[in-house]
Amino acid sequence: MRFMKTKRSKAIFAAAMMMVVLLSACGSQPTAQESPKAEASASDAEQTAAAQGGELTYALATSPDTLDPHRSGLAVAVRVLRTIYDSLVVQLPDNTIKPWLAKEWTVSEDGLSYTFKLREDVKFHDGTPFNAEAVKFNFDRILDPATKAANAAALLQPYKSSEVIDEYTVKLNLSTPSRAFLGNLSQALLGIVSPTAAKQYGDQLGQHPVGTGPYKFVKWEENAGIQVERNPDYQWAPELVDNPGAPYLDGVNFRIIPEEATRIGSVQSKQVLAAETVPPQNAIALKNDAELQLLQANTVGLPYTLFFNLDHTPWNELKARQAVQLAVDVDAIVKTLYLGTYERAWSPLSPGIFGYDPSLENLIKPDLTKSNQLLDELGWVKGADGIREKDGKKLTLHYVDGTPNREKRNDIAVIIQQQLKQIGIAVEVEITKDVRTVVFTNGDYDLYGNSQVNSDPNALYSFYHSYDPDGQPTLSRLNSPEVDEWLEQGRVEPDDAKRAELYQKVQHYIIDNAIILPIYVYPYTVAASQSVQGIKFDSLGYPLFNDVSLKK
Repeated sequence: MRFMKTKRSKAIFAAAMMMVVLLSACGSQPTAQESPKAEASASDAEQTAAAQGGELTYALATSPDTLDPHRSGLAVAVRVLRTIYDSLVVQLPDNTIKPWLAKEWTVSEDGLSYTFKLREDVKFHDGTPFNAEAVKFNFDRILDPATKAANAAALLQPYKSSEVIDEYTVKLNLSTPSRAFLGNLSQALLGIVSPTAAKQYGDQLGQHPVGTGPYKFVKWEENAGIQVERNPDYQWAPELVDNPGAPYLDGVNFRIIPEEATRIGSVQSKQVLAAETVPPQNAIALKNDAELQLLQANTVGLPYTLFFNLDHTPWNELKARQAVQLAVDVDAIVKTLYLGTYERAWSPLSPGIFGYDPSLENLIKPDLTKSNQLLDELGWVKGADGIREKDGKKLTLHYVDGTPNREKRNDIAVIIQQQLKQIGIAVEVEITKDVRTVVFTNGDYDLYGNSQVNSDPNALYSFYHSYDPDGQPTLSRLNSPEVDEWLEQGRVEPDDAKRAELYQKVQHYIIDNAIILPIYVYPYTVAASQSVQGIKFDSLGYPLFNDVSLKK
């Protein structure tokens, strides 16, 4: 297969992928969807594209862990990383892969090697030339245990080695074929760092980041802010933005403001020009504020999902899970907590990702009569206190969630506790700071919620295959040879139609067998002054600043 560089299109949103660790700071899904206001903003940006200069102040909800893309484990870091680093390729909203730092590439017949022809006009911010040696250095660095790569190492699988063919040609070798590999290369966490800087700073590269991106790093004041400035030499932007060259802004000043009211208030008081992660209650008011605009993009991958532990009785029984599935009113939860600002999820995948099956939408509706009937059939009888019993044991469900109450997830637990009491299930809610030990090490949960940002349905593998690559049970504890076969085939299937069909089978199996309760698709929201034009979002729902200008 051969891919040639194509003419730049005016794509308003891009699909970049990113995998976030299970305990990362933000969860969501792949394919961005803009609100009407976001679309209007993009249109206005094209009209005022000539506006040069000025600094955008942009409030972040939390602080990045590091600005070394290969070591980062937090989604918030990507907001900054994407200003500093570029990737070999870019993934567009239609899931096609287009050139970025690589001009073109070929894939071997067996799918085990990718040969990239690289741009010859690119330099890192420190003057180091971008070439095949730099690409090899980066990917080998991710494999090196000394780097302590986390998400980047997972994204790079099944990369094995690189060969420098000539100065601007590099061959990447894989241990097994992977349909997700090329798309993964578009992720910010596989951004290309300067080999010179990486060798010079070692473990401290995250405090001294050097890439080839549209902005250069200036400084990082811990727990206060991060500053980047315009890269005047930038001329290699991908198709996911309109501006192919250097940014219009002089720079971006990322300010770290964790407290919600303070962050949103700072936009309203004009202390900052834009702020991320708008709470639902503020989103409604901001839509009616003539001086501000509310921009929103749904994230893509795996939506926020509640996973049953299939190793635990009675949740290893289909009828017990179906009883819960029919008793939980997800629509009521989403409407009550998010006031119409979040979309309800229906599938283990979010809308916009390749292979998403819309036929699952509105398939399951609350039915307390049927729910009670299923529990009756299993022999669970309601006691005097309304809680069902069987063989002297109460019917309890151990619901685990983490702290703090991110995206009102603790509140979801409380509502489900009330809803399931109606059918005689006692929900024991445990809010813990140590989710890693309770859930992932000890498996001490009946129901636990999680999400993952990703733009390829192969993301399902690590959640629903019988065993993950490290040989550990997956979060769902699902052990289905049938699902395993579909997931394994989906990893390598060359025919897109057949691949989509495989993932649709997986989705239906998971919902039909009540393996999970999909809850919501997370929207990335930005409150901004009307003077800010041209903010775009990639498929993760994260902002891109190449096209941003400030209206005079």
